[in-house]
Amino acid sequence: MVKELADLDSIAAMPSYEDGSFDTAQAVVEEAARFCGEVIAPLNVEGDRQPSTWANGEVTTTPGFKDAFRQFAEGGW
Repeated sequence: MVKELADLDSIAAMPSYEDGSFDTAQAVVEEAARFCGEVIAPLNVEGDRQPSTWANGEVTTTPGFKDAFRQFAEGGW
């Protein structure tokens, strides 16, 4: 369905978008789902219990959020 709705075949046929195939789109969606399920979602409860705070000009993040953001950036997102 995504292939048809996004017309991925037409996108992949455009110059410089050869990698815009269904397989690439599917891999991106699957990796995003994995990252969210394994890294982000488990932090939600802790974020509710210990939310990030702002005091004296500094932000203190919920434990685990800094590492999750590092993984997010290292993953190229």
